[in-house]
Amino acid sequence: MTPLETALAGLWLMLPALIPNSAAVIWGGGTPMDFGRSWRGKRILGDGKTWRGFVGGALTGTAFGIFQIWLASALEAEPGWGFGDWPVSLCVVLSLSFGSMLGDSAGSFVKRRLGRGRGSKTPGLDQYSFVLGAIVLVLVFQQTWFRAHYIEGDGIYGLALFLVVVPVLHRVANIIGYKMGKKNVPW
Repeated sequence: MTPLETALAGLWLMLPALIPNSAAVIWGGGTPMDFGRSWRGKRILGDGKTWRGFVGGALTGTAFGIFQIWLASALEAEPGWGFGDWPVSLCVVLSLSFGSMLGDSAGSFVKRRLGRGRGSKTPGLDQYSFVLGAIVLVLVFQQTWFRAHYIEGDGIYGLALFLVVVPVLHRVANIIGYKMGKKNVPW
């Protein structure tokens, strides 16, 4: 594959990490993950992180990832465009999707410790906490897959494109959520 194809494939393979964060807004509501509890005088996560949003977001990302696995198989895609064999591919998709939601929750935990309220801007943390969570979880469970797709050879182009595109996609998704009435602020 050319460096451009590798970069685009890298972005394609990270969609199960991108989708959950936006899907959580649609699924959200209900019981807060921290059950309303505080730690050291501040909410642990806040009302914006709910079990319904967490599970719904992660399962939406997983469902899309399974669709990608099926599509790569049906189209007999080059190895760089797929997640690999079935047990590995499912583990990667689950790690990216649930890791994304864990990273987003960890970002909320940090924001609460910094005294930031729900919906307040925290540049960098807002855009990359879910990315970091997804990457860490996939490194824990499928380090070889991550290295092969994002580190070795031209794989770094895929990681670079992904990291550059994330803030733009994050902003667009938040504006859409705001216009749908699912978010109080467009960031």
